[in-house]
Amino acid sequence: MTPKPREYDESDVRVRPGRRGSRPRTKDRPKHEDAEEGFVVGVDRGRYTTLVGTGGAERTVTAMRARELGRKGIVIGDEVDVVGETSGGADTLARIVRVHPRRSVLRRTADDTDPFERVVVTNADQLAVVTALAEPEPRPRMVDRCLVAAYDAGMVPLLVLTKADLADAAPFVAAYAPLDVPWVVTHVEPDGEIVGLDAVRERLDGRRTVLVGHSGVGKSTLVNALVPGTDRSTGVVNDVTGRGRHTSTSAVALRLPGRAGWVIDTPGIRSFGLAHIDFARIINAFPDLEPGTAACPRGCTHDEAECALDAWVADGHAGSPGRSRLDSLRRVLRARSGSPDHD
Repeated sequence: MTPKPREYDESDVRVRPGRRGSRPRTKDRPKHEDAEEGFVVGVDRGRYTTLVGTGGAERTVTAMRARELGRKGIVIGDEVDVVGETSGGADTLARIVRVHPRRSVLRRTADDTDPFERVVVTNADQLAVVTALAEPEPRPRMVDRCLVAAYDAGMVPLLVLTKADLADAAPFVAAYAPLDVPWVVTHVEPDGEIVGLDAVRERLDGRRTVLVGHSGVGKSTLVNALVPGTDRSTGVVNDVTGRGRHTSTSAVALRLPGRAGWVIDTPGIRSFGLAHIDFARIINAFPDLEPGTAACPRGCTHDEAECALDAWVADGHAGSPGRSRLDSLRRVLRARSGSPDHD
């Protein structure tokens, strides 16, 4: 006799359906063909401020990272695809479902022994190293390290020298002349006007520029003048230590008014570790010297007695500035291999 099928009631809610009735899990991911392109301009505790749309239809959207991205990091400068609530209205939240390939990546480590690199910003094409000529005193080793990071990322370096009313810029500029690094000089007048600001704007026009520098050099003051209404926090230099107090606490991308460029302000830094950078990549930033390394011994660091670059430069292959260029290269290489710069 065939038994009667069991009749289920609410007491059977924990019964799992048989395998035959289960829907198989698929590995296919949605294509999100309706996604809109966006540009990440701010990051705050897992929420990404993203500029979506073009022209007059641009909206500022708050988004979160979609689960299908896994642990892939998203940073300021990333170009992304966004779905969901992209109106930009209050209390709305969209999802970032794709990160486009990055054209450049600026990285640093906490120090030269730290194996974990940190992505500072992506898709920028210029790194502006902001340093004061006095109060606080300039730190050339920090500048050298930032230049190494710029060369490694394929970014154009720019020196922005502030507080020129307190010290002559000429000696500092002369030290970097062999590297052909462009520079601008600024200072603040008693009435608050920044002399040299127009020259800075010209250098930033049409580019995505990252501003880096240690605290107290006037970076936030410069950003507030470039983008009025930004209200980036500013501070003063400690009279005893000569160091600035950390003011801006998060990075942000800001559009330059009336221009095609963007400026990306970063918090003040006290060290710029370069553990992630290979020595071999640094020489690529010196195309006038790089051919001379062909005769170097295997594993040459280009800062040792057996290096072939000395003879190659002495033979005139790098032209009249060859010696100073080689000295600059070795200074940069020492910045990569030296101890972390905390002074």
